[in-house]
Amino acid sequence: MAERFVYGTKPAKPATVTGTVSSSSITVSVSDQGRSASFSASVSLPSGTGPFPAVIVVGGFGADTATIRGAGVAVISYDPLAVGREGTPRTNKQGAFYSIYGNTSSTGLLAAWSWGASRIIDVIEQSGGTILKGDAIGVTGCSRYGKGAFAIGAFDQRIQLTMPIESGSAGVPIMRGIAAESGAQPLSSAYSEQPWLGDAFSSFTGNPNALPIDQHEVVGMIAPRGLFIMENPTIAWLATRPGSVSALAGAEIYKALGAGDAISYWSAVSDGTHCAVRSEWRDPMQKFLRRFLLKTGSDAGVFRIASNAQGNLSQWVDWTTPTLTGTTSGPVTSNPPTSAVVTSTPPTSAVVTSAPPTSATVTTSGPPTSAPPTSSGPTGSTDACTATYRTVNAWQGGFQGEVTVRAGAASINGWTVRWTLASGQTIAQLWSGTLTTSGSSVTVRNVAWNGSLGASGSTAFGFIGNGSASTPTLICASP
Repeated sequence: MAERFVYGTKPAKPATVTGTVSSSSITVSVSDQGRSASFSASVSLPSGTGPFPAVIVVGGFGADTATIRGAGVAVISYDPLAVGREGTPRTNKQGAFYSIYGNTSSTGLLAAWSWGASRIIDVIEQSGGTILKGDAIGVTGCSRYGKGAFAIGAFDQRIQLTMPIESGSAGVPIMRGIAAESGAQPLSSAYSEQPWLGDAFSSFTGNPNALPIDQHEVVGMIAPRGLFIMENPTIAWLATRPGSVSALAGAEIYKALGAGDAISYWSAVSDGTHCAVRSEWRDPMQKFLRRFLLKTGSDAGVFRIASNAQGNLSQWVDWTTPTLTGTTSGPVTSNPPTSAVVTSTPPTSAVVTSAPPTSATVTTSGPPTSAPPTSSGPTGSTDACTATYRTVNAWQGGFQGEVTVRAGAASINGWTVRWTLASGQTIAQLWSGTLTTSGSSVTVRNVAWNGSLGASGSTAFGFIGNGSASTPTLICASP
């Protein structure tokens, strides 16, 4: 569906792909359907002895290449315009991709760029792995090249770490959210500015609700592989709020696959310059480079959503995340978490302006791994239902809580949970429930989609609190 309605078709591996890999460059030659094309990319190796993992840097700006190389990872500088050129009409697309598949191909530039990156990986794999490792490849890029990096990661399962930066419309943000976001680049503008999207998307520029897919599902195409989404909340055009919704919904897909700690999202930044290299992103990037490319770490992902660009997931979802069983078809590098994935973030009252410390005392982590919660346990029940609280995460001045509501021996149609806030506590945001407060008294009722529970069935709602975490006494009733 992503190909058919959003990006256009990304063809399978061509009949012939050849090329070379050296310490300074990669050459690619492709033949298919009686046509041929070639392009190249430059290589910058880190210090040390190879073979090295590598990150494909799309477009050459906005990426923190110093941090990448400093971690011991090579940089492949990929010029996507050699594969799919901008500034061309849809009826006369240019570049290596269109030299083979025709200049009237309905495939957009983002899918063409993804095709080109896949051919680079083909050549690396065929080279024998003496310089670069074919099984340890990441991708990153900013702005339009962030859109490209996102598509590259989604459409090639060999990409182990995808890191889109400030991708905006046609990138990470959900299409439905963009249409409702004041100041965001309209879908019609993203479609017409360049032929980034497939030609078929023209039917949906004014009606994204008719799309049978949205970008959180493209996030899901990357799962369970590593994903670090970086966004900038100071530029409305970039649609960061719909980007946060896409990440939060996509994190639920990661959770269902047992890889809830393999996704990071960070929009809480102090520098509003577009495509700036930011200190806030350095530490989480290093951790994911180590985990997914160098295979030497196990750090969990983090979510930092800026207070002025935080979407509300409960406004968009009408589904409950399943727990999937069986074998996942991807390089899951951690055990499935034993607790729910974080679906919101640390404090919304202030923008985080520095990366978290790297010592063991970090208290602002993202999606939990298998570590036990800070506090939990059934704290209130009636014959109709039971409410159980746990502190998912805590940091200086705030915390994230989760309440699980479980029906008793009979099914229920609607539930209400009440408790009293401790001194100094307030609730900044709540999802998957309807919140009302009166002084320190809190009441949360179900939303439309999670009120009906079968006997012993359960659902959960979560919230971000200001103040110090504590275990409340809950009262659950139906309705």
